[in-house]
Amino acid sequence: MGWAQNAPDYVARARALGPAIAAAADDTERGRELPAPLVSTLAANGLFRLLQPSALGGAELTPMQFAEVMEELAKWDASTAWCLGQGNGCGAAAAYLDPAVAREIFGPDDGIVAWGPPSGSAEAKKVPGGYRLTGSWSFASGSHNATWFGAPYLRARRRRCAAAAGRRRHDPAHAAVPKAKAVMTDIWKVLGLRGTGSDAYSVTDLFVADDHTRAARPHDPRAPSPAGFTASASATSTPRALPGSHSASPAPSMTALSRWPPRRPRAAAPSTLRHNNVVQSQVAQSEARLRSAAPFC
Repeated sequence: MGWAQNAPDYVARARALGPAIAAAADDTERGRELPAPLVSTLAANGLFRLLQPSALGGAELTPMQFAEVMEELAKWDASTAWCLGQGNGCGAAAAYLDPAVAREIFGPDDGIVAWGPPSGSAEAKKVPGGYRLTGSWSFASGSHNATWFGAPYLRARRRRCAAAAGRRRHDPAHAAVPKAKAVMTDIWKVLGLRGTGSDAYSVTDLFVADDHTRAARPHDPRAPSPAGFTASASATSTPRALPGSHSASPAPSMTALSRWPPRRPRAAAPSTLRHNNVVQSQVAQSEARLRSAAPFC
């Protein structure tokens, strides 16, 4: 499926930025976040707006087009691709917000949203004009580079009859919370994909206006969208996983292994790791599985 005539070729953009992404990979892993200059470059090239409606300044890519861009990005650095994928998945929500609110959140160059599942109870009390939100959320990939957080919570359901008056009913919903209003907690102490900075955040009795909340399963986009929010968000993982096996850190990748320079053999082995026939066999089998799976994505 191709792009519309005269539309930017985002695969070509991703490929052109590949060397810069790869050059920043070590800093990304050490700092456990995407370096600020890299984020600025990615944002300037529209790579955080791939799933947002064109009416709001987004690329409005289809899931297939988006997958092609993400696959190219993941060839260069898995953490960077993961942050971009999650940021774009969150960005798809722009179609379901009031346009003014969407521009407030996503309009600035650094308008990036991170989203994590609740790590405990997250509820909101209705007050005039909005809600008072309290809760905590974790594993928000790209949280260090974000300016807003998505906050899933339970919203009290309206009572439809007297018989239900004594029961507590809640519907799932989401709120948009400025990062500056949240408290961050460092929980992402991992071996691989350290650069995603998938940390936790929380708020206590924070006022969230009505127009900054939405039902968990919106069906009425305010702006055109090539796919529903669920489909767009779901498309953010698989295209990163396949090529990402070539770049995930710190374990040696299949491509990197073949490029390793000769090393002094280990005392217990007559050859270097890259010349070991068992290692070569396992790498070849993994490469075959990878290439076989790719056409089905």
